[in-house]
Amino acid sequence: MRALPPTARAFVLAAVLAAAACAAPALTDPATPWTAVVVLAALYLGCELVRVLAPTDRRAPDGLGCFFPVVMAAVFLLPPAAAALVAVPGALAQTVVQRPAGVRRVWHAAQQAMAAHLAGRVHGLLGGRGATAGPGSGAPGGTGHGADPSPWVADFPSVLLPAAAAAVVFCLVLTALDTGILAAAEGRPAADARHGLLTRSLAPHCVHGLAGLMMAVMWRSSYGIPAALLVLLPMYVSCWVFAQYHRERAAHRATIRALVQAVDIKDRYTRGHSERVGQASAMIARELGMADDRLEVVRIAGILHDVGKLGVPTRLLRKDGPLTPEERRVIELHPEYGHEMVRGIGFLGEARSAILHHHERVDGSGYPYGLSGEQIPVLARVVAVADSFDAMTSTRSYSRARPVEVALTELERCAGAQFDPAMVRALVTAIGRHGWHPVVTSDDDLQVIGAGAAAVTATASGTPAGAASGTPAGAAAGTAAAGPAGTAAAALPAVPAQPPGLAADRPRGGGGPAPERPAPGSR
Repeated sequence: MRALPPTARAFVLAAVLAAAACAAPALTDPATPWTAVVVLAALYLGCELVRVLAPTDRRAPDGLGCFFPVVMAAVFLLPPAAAALVAVPGALAQTVVQRPAGVRRVWHAAQQAMAAHLAGRVHGLLGGRGATAGPGSGAPGGTGHGADPSPWVADFPSVLLPAAAAAVVFCLVLTALDTGILAAAEGRPAADARHGLLTRSLAPHCVHGLAGLMMAVMWRSSYGIPAALLVLLPMYVSCWVFAQYHRERAAHRATIRALVQAVDIKDRYTRGHSERVGQASAMIARELGMADDRLEVVRIAGILHDVGKLGVPTRLLRKDGPLTPEERRVIELHPEYGHEMVRGIGFLGEARSAILHHHERVDGSGYPYGLSGEQIPVLARVVAVADSFDAMTSTRSYSRARPVEVALTELERCAGAQFDPAMVRALVTAIGRHGWHPVVTSDDDLQVIGAGAAAVTATASGTPAGAASGTPAGAAAGTAAAGPAGTAAAALPAVPAQPPGLAADRPRGGGGPAPERPAPGSR
């Protein structure tokens, strides 16, 4: 408990007290159906213990999560206070990775007890208990045999609306409590935390609610409790498959991380560049209104855009001084190298085209194929803007990082020639709303700007001169000619009539004119 901020401790304590108030009436009510409570609580506990106590080599996959159909069945079958009791044992037994484990288990128990209680209240107010119980069902947990010996069929579709409302309320309560604890413990903005949690959890909770309704209907039918238990088998298999999907996604993330680390090791001067480009690409995609699944593809494309550097000789990436035309042509092959490297990785999907085309220009003077306008894939246009922006706002051995506002101005100047204007507007709007808080791999390469605030120029990284930077080709290259003092120029000058992919080189001795060389991003 000492590891939590005081506000978080108070929030957890308030949740525990509220949960106790929700469950307490069941302990004193003589009408509480204890048989059903014990059976359902033991069933929920058993489902969670399967995950916790499994042998190490056969443990349930990470991501299996809570088995809520049993709790939802309790919501539909029992009084609200009794349903709250059912949730407690299983919640206390759930796997907890982060510390403090005991506090987290108590928090889960309180959270689920409150959610079950409120969901049961809504279910009862909408007439769900009457539609589920039916005539002659007897006490909760009965087999359906009573005064009326005829088989009973649930009142469909009347049971669906109360059940759906209860499942939504269950999800909303869990989301609201998670949002509150994240805001109290980690200082996250409540709006951002709530949006992410709700979008990820609403559909799974509705599916669990449907399974819980099936279980409750079978429980009340003439087939009784054994039939209700059989409902759990296909649901548990489905959850297991879903968990395997999450494990596969974790393996995908590990693959991406390994590729990025390999690029960082080979081209050490752009350390952290890939993650920051992925972050900026995701900001652009979100501002454009892309769906969550495509937004993730954009982020991956930004992270892996320079993976082709693994096929470029290290001596060229770290060369101190201008490149020869032959060396420039070798380095400009890195988008094609990258595309070939990831061609067989199926889960990358559309990200492969962004890796291949992120150095194309809207005016058709880019590489490798000289595509123009709408011929360039959307994701490649997104990554091109993000790549250039990070290069301009990151420190180089021959140029200090530029303020964010200066970089955005330069992107706007080059919109329509090098960049898609829509992508530039999206990045400008996103940074104006949320600020730029880059993912930092190296403490020496950091720049943060708050929304609407002045930019803070990064300190010099001190990386050996001659290592490659991450600027894309064209006029918005992220390296300005610096004076003898080493300060960055206020804005990049136009570079007229130069071959595709050329930009101003680093200053030479005495700060004289710089020769042409390939844009650092092509290295």
